[in-house]
Amino acid sequence: MATNKNQHFVPRCYLKPFSNNGEGKAIRVFNLDREQIIENAAVKHQCSGSYFYGENERLETAIQSIEQKYAGALLRVRSPSYNDFLVKDELILKRFWLLQYLRTEAASKRAVEMSNDLVKLAGAGYDFNLEIRDAVQMAMHAFANEMRVIDDLKVCLIKNATSFPFVTSDDPAVFNNKWFKSDRRHLGSGFGLRSSGVLAFLPLCENTMFIAYDSDVYSIPKNSGIIKIKREEDVYALNQLQFLNSRANVFPGQRYSRKLLCDAYRSCEENRLNVRHAFHYAVFDGVEKGQKRYRVVGEHEHEGHQEILVHSQNLFPSPKSWPILLQWRKKGFGMTNGTGVGCIRRTCIDSLSEQPFEKMYTGR
Repeated sequence: MATNKNQHFVPRCYLKPFSNNGEGKAIRVFNLDREQIIENAAVKHQCSGSYFYGENERLETAIQSIEQKYAGALLRVRSPSYNDFLVKDELILKRFWLLQYLRTEAASKRAVEMSNDLVKLAGAGYDFNLEIRDAVQMAMHAFANEMRVIDDLKVCLIKNATSFPFVTSDDPAVFNNKWFKSDRRHLGSGFGLRSSGVLAFLPLCENTMFIAYDSDVYSIPKNSGIIKIKREEDVYALNQLQFLNSRANVFPGQRYSRKLLCDAYRSCEENRLNVRHAFHYAVFDGVEKGQKRYRVVGEHEHEGHQEILVHSQNLFPSPKSWPILLQWRKKGFGMTNGTGVGCIRRTCIDSLSEQPFEKMYTGR
């Protein structure tokens, strides 16, 4: 039995630098739906649930071990004398980013929504519906098996030298792909953690952010793994990712007024996605030379067919702008590859973010 009933999907050690005076007791919350600020909310009640990971003590211990290593790395990274991004800290932050990306309530709800929509499509009963706790357990299993999935990405620490601090949220580990979002060759196609051009963002405190990126596509002019930014527009673009990715709440620290937060949110609100997945359908269209042939159809055209293929695709919001520090690599993969769609950094299919076609029978 796990010893801790109130389990955080965004740990207190992560939220502490964004809390009031960095004490880790109270934190300022900006609720997106109401566009209201909640002052002095208790950190211990943020981003947590009763036995969120279940009652497995070994799992709880493993998660706490990763969080402890992250807390140590964060302490080093925030030191004023930290001028060289250490290899051991790079690995710790990569691992923590992936764990955080997979384990939040928002991530679990997205998995549940996609799975249950598939169950509904198949005509199966409610007994096959996925629950939040099931999704969490699946995410932890995926992390254990795939923790090295982003180890080949280059990393960088972004030091914020402006008067506008970084914000964070209840779903702070942001995953996106500027190349897929910018290149018309990828229009409508999906991407996963092994796709070329992936980007991983995680604010560490009000003046430091972690970014992992595909160096075959992008270039960041850093020094010893650290870049200092002085453009407020870059901070705006990076904060926008939190407004777009969060489920309900942003943690803005003490320096932003309600008006500034509302303006920042409203400027990108239309780019938030109410649904973070899509389905694509192909119906059985006959047999040719002993092989079954399927035809791609629209959303409602599959109805009435006895046999269909369903492809599930995760959707990611598009920011209004990208930080200028994220430059295209000259003669890089993203600029020279003529085929475009479907490029992967390694040969295996991404099992974490982009699901292959699944054969599904309607039961009619």
